[in-house]
Amino acid sequence: MQISAYSDYSLRVLMQAALRGPARITVDEVAQAYGISRHHLVKIVHDLGRSGYLATQRGIGGGFTLARQPEEIRLGDIVRLGEETETVIECMDKNHRPCRIAPACRLKGVLDEAAGAFFEVLDGYSLADLVRQPAKLRAVLEI
Repeated sequence: MQISAYSDYSLRVLMQAALRGPARITVDEVAQAYGISRHHLVKIVHDLGRSGYLATQRGIGGGFTLARQPEEIRLGDIVRLGEETETVIECMDKNHRPCRIAPACRLKGVLDEAAGAFFEVLDGYSLADLVRQPAKLRAVLEI
């Protein structure tokens, strides 16, 4: 299973904010640190702020900080924000009709179970777990 770039970038934004906290950080700083398009990050920071994970401030001296403690931010919740669905496959044909074999097929159930296990593992970790070695991360990111 591969998560979307949106989920990946959301986690990176939160990691950067946790490493820089309590100081405010800007979208440009995150874009530069990870080599990510500023355009993509603006929407992500806005959405994370609207969802209560970031405290944002616009204008001169603006930027963002974590709105919650890193221990309170579950990775599964962040990935769920970025994914359109937790379903791995839709059992539809190209005309959006149910798949022919759906009544006898177990594939969707197996994949849904696997996705459930994926999110269960993510739910067991927090942002704090990702930044447990802040000195190493700060050195790599040149913070």
